[in-house]
Amino acid sequence: MNNMNNFDNKRYHTLNNFYKQSFGGKVFKVSLNGGFTCPNIDGTVGVGGCIYCSSKGSRDFAGDKNDDLLTQFNKTKVLLDKKWPGGKYIAYFQANTNTYAPVERLKKLYDEALNIDNVIGLSISTRPDAISDDVLSYLEELNKKTFLTVEMGLQSIHDETLKLINRGHDLECFHNMYVKLRERNINVVAHIINGLPFETKEMMLGTARYLSKTNVQGVKIHMLHILKDAALADFYEKDPFHILTREEYVDIVCDQLEILRDDIVIHRITGDADFSQLIEPQWIKKKFCVINEIDKELRRRKTYQGFNCLAMEK
Repeated sequence: MNNMNNFDNKRYHTLNNFYKQSFGGKVFKVSLNGGFTCPNIDGTVGVGGCIYCSSKGSRDFAGDKNDDLLTQFNKTKVLLDKKWPGGKYIAYFQANTNTYAPVERLKKLYDEALNIDNVIGLSISTRPDAISDDVLSYLEELNKKTFLTVEMGLQSIHDETLKLINRGHDLECFHNMYVKLRERNINVVAHIINGLPFETKEMMLGTARYLSKTNVQGVKIHMLHILKDAALADFYEKDPFHILTREEYVDIVCDQLEILRDDIVIHRITGDADFSQLIEPQWIKKKFCVINEIDKELRRRKTYQGFNCLAMEK
């Protein structure tokens, strides 16, 4: 077995383990809301957003945009300090598209976050079609001053799926921006979603194969959620598609982990949902059960992250 993850005793490279190895202690990501919008909502790229997004977009678990960043940060920090005093923090700009603004506004917000005590870096969630050349140059400068990660939604490598979910960009767009970021030595995390409408298991594994052959530093794996106020809810009612069972999801994730290089950090192995809005899948409510089942399945298989990475290249 690969012993890369000594801190968590997992068979995949967790974010917690990466932070402990990199910074010598407990590090937390604190979600913040910078009040951004999205080019796939305001008409620049499209309208309505991705069909799985709720009316809140990607703001479900970020801070309250009506609070300043310090207030948002402290609301989370006070809870974390009770259990893990003295921790370090990554300011995570999570809500909507966090590079979709003039550089001057980005500098103000990012500097404000970095000036908070014990914040050691930034994680910026965005889209590959929403990083202008001047923002790219600014990120390059910022990367030399702090620990920077840019998270980009890929979701799937299959353009027919991206069109179906109204993603607003194709694989080529993601690939081109990923290359530009890596040319500047900026860490990149790709988000993918399992269970997208009409995708087969082989299509989902294809997305993992693609990422394993890139130089991304991290991957977030999500399960598709159908939420009441998302366009996907109407789509599902009119044209039902197969919702992965928990067993199917666990099987696919374990296969994906075996494909992904063992140096890629797994930032997330499943997703969170607003349970008051959740239609399907109901099993996602038992998040830790899903995580435990993934651990158990990898132990049963006697495999680990990267186990099939070389085999797939033959």
